[in-house]
Amino acid sequence: GGRPDDPGAYRADGRVDYRARRKSYAFRSGLERVLAELERRSLVLMCAEEDPLECHRFLMICPGLVAAGVLPLHLRKGGRIETQEAAETRLLESNSFADVAANTLFPEARAEALEKACELQAEKFGFRVDALAVDRW
Repeated sequence: GGRPDDPGAYRADGRVDYRARRKSYAFRSGLERVLAELERRSLVLMCAEEDPLECHRFLMICPGLVAAGVLPLHLRKGGRIETQEAAETRLLESNSFADVAANTLFPEARAEALEKACELQAEKFGFRVDALAVDRW
C-alpha cells in the first residue's frame, strides 16, 4: 500500500520510494493477485483522491499495471473517465516534460520522462514519515 511497514520502502528523507517499492516481493505479489483477479472479472481499485496524479495508486501501482499490459481507467468527478495515457500526458505536461508528452518518435524518452515525472509528483503527494523514524527502524 501507500504506507508500507517495510523500512526499506522509505528514502532517508522519510518519503516512500515508489520505484523501489515496485521492485519489492510484497508489491510483485500484490500485483500478481490483482492481475489474477482481472482474469476472472472487472476490478476497481478505489481511493479518496479525485485526481489520480495525487494518488499513490497512480504513482506506484499504475506503472506496474501498464508494464503488465493493463491500461487502467481513472474515474473522475462527475463520472468522467480519464485514460491512463491522458493522465500520464497530464503528469508529463505538469512536470515540464511536454516535449515528450504526446506523439513522440522516441517512446523510450517518454518512458524515462514519465518515471522522472512520477518521482517529482511523489515529492508533492507521496506518503512521508518523520525522517528520524526511518533511522530508528
